[in-house]
Amino acid sequence: MPEILLRDIVKRFGDHVAIDHIDLRVRNGEYMVLLGPTGAGKTTLLRTISGLVQPEEGHVVIGDRDVTSMPPEERGLAFMSQTYSLFPNMMVWDNVEFGPAVRGVSQRDVDALAREMLLLVGLLDRRDAFPRELSGGMQQRTALARALAAGTDVLLLDEPLRALDARLRIALRLSIRRLCKDLGITAIHVTHDQEEALLVADRVAILRHGRIEQIGSSREVYDNPASPFVAQFMGEANFLIGKIQEANGTRTVLRSNGRVWQARPSHLSPHQEACMAVKSEKMKIIRGGSGLPNTFDAKVTRRFFLGRFVGLEMKSDVSEKTMKAKVTAVSGEKITEGDNVSVSMDPRHCMIFPLPPTGLEKELEVE
Repeated sequence: MPEILLRDIVKRFGDHVAIDHIDLRVRNGEYMVLLGPTGAGKTTLLRTISGLVQPEEGHVVIGDRDVTSMPPEERGLAFMSQTYSLFPNMMVWDNVEFGPAVRGVSQRDVDALAREMLLLVGLLDRRDAFPRELSGGMQQRTALARALAAGTDVLLLDEPLRALDARLRIALRLSIRRLCKDLGITAIHVTHDQEEALLVADRVAILRHGRIEQIGSSREVYDNPASPFVAQFMGEANFLIGKIQEANGTRTVLRSNGRVWQARPSHLSPHQEACMAVKSEKMKIIRGGSGLPNTFDAKVTRRFFLGRFVGLEMKSDVSEKTMKAKVTAVSGEKITEGDNVSVSMDPRHCMIFPLPPTGLEKELEVE
């Protein structure tokens, strides 16, 4: 179970800096997820680890080997790319068998492994089909089975579930993680799906503009985001802008639009410009709460059904921006568009950040 170490990796394409001095350590047997918006540098970083992209600066170390200058075939890893790269003249079964067969695994074990992998991805009944006879989702599942069957200690997965229907995607994501854990594989999984990342990752590295914004466990990056961008990207958030009135180890008080809000403790200075973020699912709709601390009145302008939840968009004098809440279907059942409601924000869920130098709007942009 080799560790993967990236040291000060830089990759440019012309004037564009795709990877900007990234340092990352992926632990032995860890299931690491690279998460971020389109263009953040996730795939480029994965291809750099695989050897398909050569960095201008920095080093890639796998186990005890510096593999920066090694070709892909000498790095001892399996890579599932977004293009699948299946052998068009081989049937599904032969594509999956190729890796272990090349390694000299006995035919009996090769057959058993191919069968297990095709059962996992639900394609055993298409074992004799050629890639051109499969749908895009089936081709993706074949590529996934082939990568898992490769038998290496390092597995790189670039959007492995993106072309699959929702039901199959949900079933496969935990199966892939479980298999990697059972086999002791060190895995790096690229996705732009926040729910997928939170579910499967030991740790999540959030990328933006070719840099790592934050790295931590799923709970850490969700409950304790390092920046307004991460707070918004890891679940929709509402923001209030103001100035710090008080900050200590017990609480932070923010003054915004003539109102005072209590928030989590912080080390910001009095009079410092700041923003407060509250995730939409932490906004509590209450009855008769006007005037209570951390409570504001609002008018529901839009209501939409989300299955187990109800989404609400609201207008209030506390902000020029639309405020959003996500409540359970039961609690939102009697709320209709046009209703006047009171909204409560528990200080424990109110996160405080320094106001970004470029402004909040620029900070929250997703390219």
